[in-house]
Amino acid sequence: MNYVEDVSRVSTGVDALDAALQGGVPKGSWVAVTGEPGTGKSILCMHYAWAGLKEGDPVIYVTTEAEFRDVVRQARQFRMYFDDYEMHYLGGKPPFRKPQIVVIDIFSLLKTAKQLSADIDEVERSRKYAALEIDVLIATIREAYRVLGLLEGGRKSPSKHVRLIIDSMSAFWADKPAMARRFSYQLKIATHRENVTAFLVSQYAMTTKGTFGYGLEHIADGVIHLWMDNVEVAKEVRRYLIIKKMRMTNHYEGAFRVIISPGEGILMKPVSGAAAGI
Repeated sequence: MNYVEDVSRVSTGVDALDAALQGGVPKGSWVAVTGEPGTGKSILCMHYAWAGLKEGDPVIYVTTEAEFRDVVRQARQFRMYFDDYEMHYLGGKPPFRKPQIVVIDIFSLLKTAKQLSADIDEVERSRKYAALEIDVLIATIREAYRVLGLLEGGRKSPSKHVRLIIDSMSAFWADKPAMARRFSYQLKIATHRENVTAFLVSQYAMTTKGTFGYGLEHIADGVIHLWMDNVEVAKEVRRYLIIKKMRMTNHYEGAFRVIISPGEGILMKPVSGAAAGI
């Protein structure tokens, strides 16, 4: 049996990264995309979402760091045209047609938090949900599955493959980093399905180069880490990417130099001259 062919793959949208993963991310994986600001994490998520739309996968795009309209504008610079597809902002008016991409922004989360607070019984009346809570995120993702028409007949698992992007997870434990691992497990247990392949962004601090809370990398099936040289020393922006782990597949273990090119997005070149297997 050919192990590479036996694993169903999902394209990242970046050819060199797919090649480094022997054809793409194993379907159903939860992939943590880690790194400090400015390293290209959000652009990698755009590539992943764009590849899904082109392949016919429904996309759920959670954005807590920027308005999705800004994501759409930035993606156009790399010839990714999200607004060519049927798009629905969760929490707004019901869609006229079944969407191809459902956007969950801070306003969607806030509306869900208010609804959850209104629905609790008298015993728990003092409980009030906040927008950036894992319970709220889980409820909102489930609503996105419903809007996409993937839970007909009482299904608990989406009826077709879905790409889930959360940019970023760090927002949900920014004020309680010690809870990162517990929240990560809670989210994965509630929403992980064989038909869901997720890219989950985790922010690293510019000062310490450490993550805002430890936990997401432990529960993730894969970790794609991005970083940059100290710009005060290098006198230029030099970005890098490495696949720290990926379950269910072999992968290239060297670092890549990352170039963010107008009209193309992320381009990658192995740092080492010996790039066997890519």
